Amino acid sequence: MRVFHDSISGMDHVALTLGEMKGPDPVLVRVHSECLTGDVFGSLRCDCGPQLNSAIRQIQEVGWGCIVYLRQEGRGIGLHAKIQAYNLQDKGADTVEANLLLGHPVDARDYSIASEIIGAVGIHNVCLLTNNPDKVRQLVSNGTNVSERMPLIEGVADENREYLSIKVDKMGHDIPEEELGN
Repeated sequence: MRVFHDSISGMDHVALTLGEMKGPDPVLVRVHSECLTGDVFGSLRCDCGPQLNSAIRQIQEVGWGCIVYLRQEGRGIGLHAKIQAYNLQDKGADTVEANLLLGHPVDARDYSIASEIIGAVGIHNVCLLTNNPDKVRQLVSNGTNVSERMPLIEGVADENREYLSIKVDKMGHDIPEEELGN
């Protein structure tokens, strides 16, 4: 485990690696944004915890890979604002509308530090576990060679099905309709 300080945001981020990161084959990588409610408390509002656990499991199965854990809670708006957004969602707003009603962007995350971390741990060729095309775009634009993308569809439940559908419809996430049960 290595910790990386982001001098711009002031946050510390983590790279958890398993095995050797060098070689011609793409390294399995999950760039995961912190989600206290999902990762720690098992919230069913999102798919974050199951995605993180699945990524760890997949990396263990192949014997090498990296989890880049970014301290970007609530799609980058922070824990306090995320809980405010949850309260708006409880009153009928969707996840995108809630962020906008609070004066925040739909997604405030910046993945440039993730590209720096990926390079610093010696990864030159990435197989990225994600459903988020913006994450791929940002990593590539910051110099990361993403040669493959593997979907990470985990934790779909009645409690988060609408949330995930909104991520597909309004944020462009790549989750097939049949996975959502629509």
